[in-house]
Amino acid sequence: EGIELARKILAKADETGCSILLPIDAVVASEIAPGVETHTVPVDKIADDMMGLDIGPRSRMMYITRLEDAHTIFWNGPMGVFEVEGFEQGTHAIAEAVAANPGMTVVGGGDSVAAVHKFGVADRISHISTGGGAAMALLEGAELPAVEAILASPQ
Repeated sequence: EGIELARKILAKADETGCSILLPIDAVVASEIAPGVETHTVPVDKIADDMMGLDIGPRSRMMYITRLEDAHTIFWNGPMGVFEVEGFEQGTHAIAEAVAANPGMTVVGGGDSVAAVHKFGVADRISHISTGGGAAMALLEGAELPAVEAILASPQ
């Protein structure tokens, strides 16, 4: 079900000229633990007994390059298991790139908010919202009861 939805999204993006950047390499390990042995591999070469736990260095550079040219950034979701030593580099690099961008930057969702605080860049983000799911729904055009109530209330 999820794979088919992803294929539809990628096809729609291609039709409309929208680019979706997917990771090209990943930091993998057999378990989620600090100090565990890790390897960086292309995403299509992740072995069945391994887990992709962070984006790799080539993916980091690809995303950072794109973020440098952005005028508006909406970030929802970390790039890896940033809470665990050895898997934080991707999320840290993206947090720094978002914070360095002079445009409008919005970080949404509890994990991403925790990441920008952990890496000390929260004060350089334009807006931070712990309501990642609600923020995504609003961007999708959904009506949110609280927002509707505020808009309908007298000034």
